[in-house]
Amino acid sequence: MTRVVLVPGVLALLPEHASQVDPVADLRAAALEAVRWLGYDVEVVADPQGERVAQALLAAAGARRGAGASYLVVGNGSARRSEKAPGHLDERSFAFDDALRAALVAGDLGAFDRTLAEELWASVEGIRRAADVISGPATVDYDDDPYGVQYWVMRWGS
Repeated sequence: MTRVVLVPGVLALLPEHASQVDPVADLRAAALEAVRWLGYDVEVVADPQGERVAQALLAAAGARRGAGASYLVVGNGSARRSEKAPGHLDERSFAFDDALRAALVAGDLGAFDRTLAEELWASVEGIRRAADVISGPATVDYDDDPYGVQYWVMRWGS
């Protein structure tokens, strides 16, 4: 069975940000555990920023980019969930993220509003491109919005 993991493409997951006071320690731990679960050869589905994060996570997990039966998908919800968020508060972000989360958990990414995703600064390119390998119910390892950005770590497969 195909294994798929979703992690956010947040630059805070890069090793240079894992100092003594890691700003995303819980997120990093969940992402690394999920990437290790994928196995050794992992195909990456991400935008350019997500590619950097994926490479760092694969290296930290002792895995490598390859053409295996596992996929590391990089993407996240909106970046407009608070006044201090990168895109500042947009009330539409909550309903958008709830709908995207429900679609991800159900493994049914038939359609979501790409225009709204762009307006809410959601990083969904990797998610959109991986829609055909995400199926069935997800296990949610992380679900939070530190700094006003919605991040998930999810797994599909067994």
